[in-house]
Amino acid sequence: MIIYPAIDLKEGQAVRLRQGVAGDKTVYGRPMDMAHDFLAQGATWIHVVDLDGAFTGQGSNLAVISDIAKIARVQTGGGIRTMQDIADRLEAGAQRVILGTVAVEQPELVAAACARYPGRIAVGIDAKEGRVATRGWVKDAGITPLELALQVKTMGVSTLIYTDISRDGMLEGPNAAATRALIEASGMEVIASGGMGRLEDIARVADTGAAGVIIGKAIYEKRFTLAQALAAAKEG
Repeated sequence: MIIYPAIDLKEGQAVRLRQGVAGDKTVYGRPMDMAHDFLAQGATWIHVVDLDGAFTGQGSNLAVISDIAKIARVQTGGGIRTMQDIADRLEAGAQRVILGTVAVEQPELVAAACARYPGRIAVGIDAKEGRVATRGWVKDAGITPLELALQVKTMGVSTLIYTDISRDGMLEGPNAAATRALIEASGMEVIASGGMGRLEDIARVADTGAAGVIIGKAIYEKRFTLAQALAAAKEG
């Protein structure tokens, strides 16, 4: 199972939110400093989210994403609404682009992107009380995570990033049951996100069959180091 340390970007800084609330943030500093530290501890991928793009639809952190992609393998999402947005991020060096809101609102874009960039498009499924949330987690999409997963699977998507919004940034443990259910019902590669607070949580996610797990606040708050998380994933 791959550990994806997370860097969330807002106005050029690395931040973390609680439950996706834009105003409830903690600033952690310079993204590049964190990226270098993650690599030094053994990271093979970095998960980068443009929060400005997620909330406004207009990303402003492409230069930072490009800088990180020069030194690490990056998967990135946040505010990606057009084929040009996708092309910009891939040309900036990202290995994988994550589509969120457009997977619900513009499914034809997902299909076209998968055809143009096979294997490099993932879909982020952000769930709140069993429903998909879009537009920076503030809009109920009126669809369940499994329904969306099966729809995008037919378009050529093989990788999902599944986030339980109620767990995100809370350090109270992942929603392992929902993660396992999505993996088993969809048959897709799922990267879990939200709630990682202890090393034991990594084992719980690994037990679901997840392909990876995204960890952010737990590392920033020094609950454990990335190196410890990587070791726990190997043991799991």
